Amino acid sequence: MRHDFTLERRAILLGVVALVAADVALAVYGWNLSSARRPQQDLAILTRNRDLLRADIARAQDIRQRIPAIQKDCDLFEESLYPASTGYSSVSAELGALAAKSGLQLESRSFQQGEVKGRNLERVEIEAVVTGSYAGVVRFLNGLQHSNNVYAVGGLTAKGDEGPQAARGQVHVSMHIQTYFRTT
Repeated sequence: MRHDFTLERRAILLGVVALVAADVALAVYGWNLSSARRPQQDLAILTRNRDLLRADIARAQDIRQRIPAIQKDCDLFEESLYPASTGYSSVSAELGALAAKSGLQLESRSFQQGEVKGRNLERVEIEAVVTGSYAGVVRFLNGLQHSNNVYAVGGLTAKGDEGPQAARGQVHVSMHIQTYFRTT
């Protein structure tokens, strides 16, 4: 009888193991089914991607259509710059006139040139030093901003004068200015 009980116990144990294995297999299968996308979700994702691609294509076509106008504007801008042959004297005269109009004394100006690769342009860096009132410096900078030529003020260094001019509120301003000339 002992022998039948052991065989029965083994059969029960084997049956429980088979049930647990089947349960695990069904759980994995059910999890895979629940995590799988439905066709409606796939269709919604594909539709959204198609709409995004259409919008990108429309934007690219719009940019392509505007390129000739942009190129024309760039050419007009380059034509508005001083030619390199007369640019230095023109800029020097303009800086002097702006300083005088603003009530400043233009103490010094120096030019350093550099080529802009891929374009027929020359970048000119100007170091200018002016002395005068704070209001005059503001008028000078405003004149640079409203000039027909392109000026980019890269930095200012200001200090108050010492000595007899200090009582009059004079400032000494060093400016780093960039402009561009056409080379052809």
